[in-house]
Amino acid sequence: MKNQKVQIKKGQEFPLTIKRLGINGEGVGYFKRQVVFVPGALPNEEVVVTVTDVKEKFSEAKIKKIRKPSKERIKPPCPIYEKCGGCQLQHLDYKAQLREKQDIVRQAFERHAKLQGDQLPLRETIGMEDPWNYRNKSQLQVGKKKEEVIAGLYGINSHQLIDISECIVQHPATNKVTQTVKGILQDLNIPIYEERKRKGIVRTIVTRVGFSTGDVQLVLITATKDLPRKQLVIEEIKRRLPEVKSVLQNINGRKTSLIFGEETVHLHGEEVIQEALGDLNFELSARAFFQLNPIQTVKLYDEVKKAAELTGKEKIVDAYCGVGTIGLWLAPHAKELRGMDVIPESIEDARRNAEKQGFTHAHYEVGKAEEILPKWLKQGWRPDVFVVDPPRTGCDRKLLEAMIKVKPKRIVYVSCNPSTLAKDVDQLLKAGFKLEYLQPVDMFPHTAHVETVALIELK
Repeated sequence: MKNQKVQIKKGQEFPLTIKRLGINGEGVGYFKRQVVFVPGALPNEEVVVTVTDVKEKFSEAKIKKIRKPSKERIKPPCPIYEKCGGCQLQHLDYKAQLREKQDIVRQAFERHAKLQGDQLPLRETIGMEDPWNYRNKSQLQVGKKKEEVIAGLYGINSHQLIDISECIVQHPATNKVTQTVKGILQDLNIPIYEERKRKGIVRTIVTRVGFSTGDVQLVLITATKDLPRKQLVIEEIKRRLPEVKSVLQNINGRKTSLIFGEETVHLHGEEVIQEALGDLNFELSARAFFQLNPIQTVKLYDEVKKAAELTGKEKIVDAYCGVGTIGLWLAPHAKELRGMDVIPESIEDARRNAEKQGFTHAHYEVGKAEEILPKWLKQGWRPDVFVVDPPRTGCDRKLLEAMIKVKPKRIVYVSCNPSTLAKDVDQLLKAGFKLEYLQPVDMFPHTAHVETVALIELK
């Protein structure tokens, strides 16, 4: 009988001491040895909670009362922080955020790679001097509140659109452009898309700014190709927003949570905007992936460069290369660079970017890394260093197998998800590699996200 679990019930209230932060920035406590996740609670706080949901392995609860607040709890500067859900940690002092992000990486490696204490070479998180206004891109759903056009994100666990007009983690230029475009849509009475009825035209306003140039790109995502009063819309954008150098329309008529559709129409100005990172210049098309925090990206890529330890003789693979940013950062110090990505536009951008920098030793192909790599090996081309920056799901199984087979001198793994990073590193360790170190980098202050550079070497 004594191993029987105590049933936690929805609506139940109890006191809880918060032990740590979970991977989504929520407080984690234990009630009768069962895990309870509490959004907004901080480590070392004593709270009274109300259970909101009970799952098989954990429960979720909300704070009813904070009995003993953390010394590191602060007042969030954003007025809609509680509602929006875009940030998770504005109520925690920034220095403490950096420490907790390091801890999130530690937890992932303890759980998934069984590494702890001295076995885990984990460094302190690299933070920002000024952790505000750092995002270069915003994608806000358009809707109507009474008769007013609003643009924002859906609230936490709800289908209510929260207007986010002055986001303090966004670059001021993206805020200004979104605000002005809302006004233009309102003044010209352009039909706004209603998801429930699947009627209307404009779905999303996407803005991106080049930090180094001040150029802004604006993409209107529409449900149909027909945009009423299109010429008037373009004239108003030109008149009210001279900083917008590129205006595009992307058509997405499907019922989907994906923002972009397949077809993009060029409406005004350039098709791309210019951005620089360090000495490199980039052209960004509407759908091209580019890091959202250019200031920290330079720090992140410098960490990748340090980890790669290039002497000028190495052949490098940049898997999941996107528009080529990481590989091009390393290219001056490598003998040859090869990259691949599944998005054709990204590869076009990568080729153009390499050409623009004058790199003749860079070669890019469209396709999956796990399919292209074996082909190169058959042709007798063997890389010395792998740089991988996969999506949140981690490296494809087949790519891991291919890397293990090639036995490169080192693998530099850039990850936005500590759990999948730890699982993949575990596979590599079992195959005879060694984890040299983990370097967390704070790319998204005030959110629970943490980017990590892992250096993995052949034993």
